[in-house]
Amino acid sequence: MFKIRHSKYRHIFCDAPKPENTFTGIRLSTVTGDQQYIKASAKYYVVALFGGGGPLHVGRLDRPGRFESGTSQLVSGHTGSVLDCDFNPFDDSMFASASEDTTIKLWSIPDDWEPTDEKGLAKAGNNLTESLVDLTGHKKKVTLLRFHPTAANVLASASADYTVKTWDVEKNEVISSFDDCNDLVQDIVWNYNGDRYATSCKDKIVRMMDARTGKADSTIDKPHDGVRSVKLSFLGESEKFLTVGSSRQNAREVKIWDLKNLSQPLSSEKVDNASGVLLPLFDSDTNVLYLAGKGDGIIRPYEFDNKAPYMHRLNDGFRSSVPAKGCCLVPKRGLNIMECENARLLKLTNNEGIHPLSFIVPRKSDAFQDDIFPDCASTTPAHTADEWVEGSSKGPVKMSLDPVNASKNGGAKKSKLRTVATVSAELKEAKDRVTYLEAKLKENSISF
Repeated sequence: MFKIRHSKYRHIFCDAPKPENTFTGIRLSTVTGDQQYIKASAKYYVVALFGGGGPLHVGRLDRPGRFESGTSQLVSGHTGSVLDCDFNPFDDSMFASASEDTTIKLWSIPDDWEPTDEKGLAKAGNNLTESLVDLTGHKKKVTLLRFHPTAANVLASASADYTVKTWDVEKNEVISSFDDCNDLVQDIVWNYNGDRYATSCKDKIVRMMDARTGKADSTIDKPHDGVRSVKLSFLGESEKFLTVGSSRQNAREVKIWDLKNLSQPLSSEKVDNASGVLLPLFDSDTNVLYLAGKGDGIIRPYEFDNKAPYMHRLNDGFRSSVPAKGCCLVPKRGLNIMECENARLLKLTNNEGIHPLSFIVPRKSDAFQDDIFPDCASTTPAHTADEWVEGSSKGPVKMSLDPVNASKNGGAKKSKLRTVATVSAELKEAKDRVTYLEAKLKENSISF
């Protein structure tokens, strides 16, 4: 008997954004690689710009409009082009940037940051040139960055020196380093609780790494026969793993693997014969996967089910004639929940700016839809970097998306990142103050 599979997200749809809701005027950097080219927090997005010194455009998600180079504020501090960025999952204003100058810089965006005003016009302001932390240790250009999903201030980086390093950014030191990559790393992804990360490499080997020790505990040799980059994703709390690559006939394909047995894939599905690399953007709260292709305008939504056949296509997704250069997901905390916006992808184009693509689950009620909006990761870290290094293993701290519970969300008060540089500056300021006060006491003949 034929049975229709039930899904809450079966009718999810996305319409093309109106021109007034897009971000334009952005002259992109000409660097190429395996990165997404755009990253977002619940408040900001960041892209690399064309120009000397690796300039970055950081825009507010609530201020669509036209960016003007030379007028609008930008972030600049590297001496080479920026290749990748990533936002801190516990601070929407903090992100890290990786550059051809071999350094990683950590930035904090001021609260009054406004490259465009409320009318969408370019707004003059002071550029951000002073970073919080500079991480040095790679010998060649740094190509990929990924923040830890549950531990505060832990960052993974990959470089053209064929190493992958895990950093404690607050202490400005390396936690672990994997030095046995035989070629350029194409992707890094953390698992759900951050105990492991996986890397894909140009040598056609996917490695599962113990993040604390930097040692590979299992591998997938040649997951795809084609020559294109292999992209990866852990599928939430399940023991399943996804790889995206190409077949021997150059068809783009998706494979699902069991982490307990990586000898053979559980399933393999051909997507199409297009030439661009597919980016897997997985929403672990709803188990919906969005496949966005570089060089084409199609976004394909799939729902993951932890049993065969595993991947279920959800209607036609989004189709456009404008090709994408890169794509990223906006965190759930930044969505319009009461409009049933279940996901928002930022599509970066070469000549038409950034297009926000809202995926809506149609509902007739105006009330909060708790069945399509399960609790999501909050801005509270599950543990500190030191606790994680010592062996603490926890999933993300969750929060409700119901506006009624908004006052209860957000967890603990956001703590200021205390680095060696900030502590040194505070100490110098205190010493200068003591010297000044001692001089005043001497002027007034007061003993001390």
